[in-house]
Amino acid sequence: MILGAVLAGGASRRFGSDKALAPLDGRPLIDHVIAHLAPQCAALVVVGRRYGDWTSLTDRPAGGLGPLAALNAALHFAANHGFAGVLSAPCDMPDLPHNLAILLGNGPAVLADQPVVGMWPVGIAPQLDDWLATGERSVAKFARHIGAAQVVPPGPLANINTPTDLAQRRNTNLHHRHPGLD
Repeated sequence: MILGAVLAGGASRRFGSDKALAPLDGRPLIDHVIAHLAPQCAALVVVGRRYGDWTSLTDRPAGGLGPLAALNAALHFAANHGFAGVLSAPCDMPDLPHNLAILLGNGPAVLADQPVVGMWPVGIAPQLDDWLATGERSVAKFARHIGAAQVVPPGPLANINTPTDLAQRRNTNLHHRHPGLD
């Protein structure tokens, strides 16, 4: 069983407001991510905030440590609830493939150039605890450290970090130009 984890605790500094709630096609960005992940997983959690009726987790060991602390919370929750792995994605990538879990396999594996999107076996949780204790916060470095496969997505994926990114995504209709992402 796979646990889906939407990482949604960032401060949205570059965006200037809460980007998880920024509207795209009439829905908040976070809803797009949930819509792509939920059907691929046995259960789904939102890490770093409360959102709707979804189970909410707080970063581990503490907030403010970036996406690795969110991933760590999801991995420990998954291990404690009988899941084999965590399929993670940030709340600002609205065009994830509907077959992401298949693309990433059993993991560890991440999308090339987007390592926050990954499949993480629960057995790596102790390694991530140790990694975070060193003060290192780079997801890409951690992925390399554990030998995660780098998977190239079937097409470009929007990553919304600024209002300009959101405006470009709205204008390009990326999802419909790349049906292979479904």
